[in-house]
Amino acid sequence: MDWCEELTTRKKQTAATSLPEVSVSDDGVARYLHLGTPWVQGSMKMAAPFDIDLEYVQRMMAWLLFVEPERVSRRHAMQLGLGAGAITKFCVKKLRMKSTVVELNPQVISVCRSWFKLPPDSAKLEVVLGDAALEIRNDQWLGTVDALAVDLYDHDAAAPVLDSAEFYKDCRALLTDDGVLTVNLFGRSSSYESSVAKLAEAFGEEALWAFKPTREGNTIVLAQRTPTRPTRAELMARAEEAKTRWDLPAPKWLRVFKPVKTEPERA
Repeated sequence: MDWCEELTTRKKQTAATSLPEVSVSDDGVARYLHLGTPWVQGSMKMAAPFDIDLEYVQRMMAWLLFVEPERVSRRHAMQLGLGAGAITKFCVKKLRMKSTVVELNPQVISVCRSWFKLPPDSAKLEVVLGDAALEIRNDQWLGTVDALAVDLYDHDAAAPVLDSAEFYKDCRALLTDDGVLTVNLFGRSSSYESSVAKLAEAFGEEALWAFKPTREGNTIVLAQRTPTRPTRAELMARAEEAKTRWDLPAPKWLRVFKPVKTEPERA
């Protein structure tokens, strides 16, 4: 079955499957997105809708530590899973990047545009309604993405929906030579070590960096298409730039962000 045939089949399967109902709540300071449960699937500061509210989502911007700040606006970002649109809005409005987002649930797109200030499609923004696992195999995206953010969870937020070595290999194929993947590995039933092993199979262990978990349990892992090992001084300089230019708490990241070292196999 070729890509187009598989896409048609998956669309029919998705149409036959009931997607979770999308709801919104707020506390007067922040607005929250829910997918049929009390679990928060995204948030927005109502007084600063284009800032990134949640700590783990801020950390998904750590790819900025590996690129020249002056070239960021000329790059292409892609998000798999829209959530409340925080990364997408930040890339388009703050970083001035071309941005593509793939979202399976049409309700999420509608709610983000009505309640979370997601901009309409434009030369800078394309929202694709579709299955991320299939869309990333579309030839038009191969080798075009500089910053790929993956935050794909079911409505129970129990584990990543897509978390295989094959999926991560497809993600790697999207990236430019100096492109970077960031992925959220939070999940009550997910295994961090297993996910990292799959990422290492796809990217190589030397390409991986990781944060310590947030208080809520979100662990952000970064994978480079072409591994590099910048010095701490270089990373700090980029972190200070990210703080000055885009008001991200990047200098604090370096306290909890380092290359991944997997456990050696035992005889």
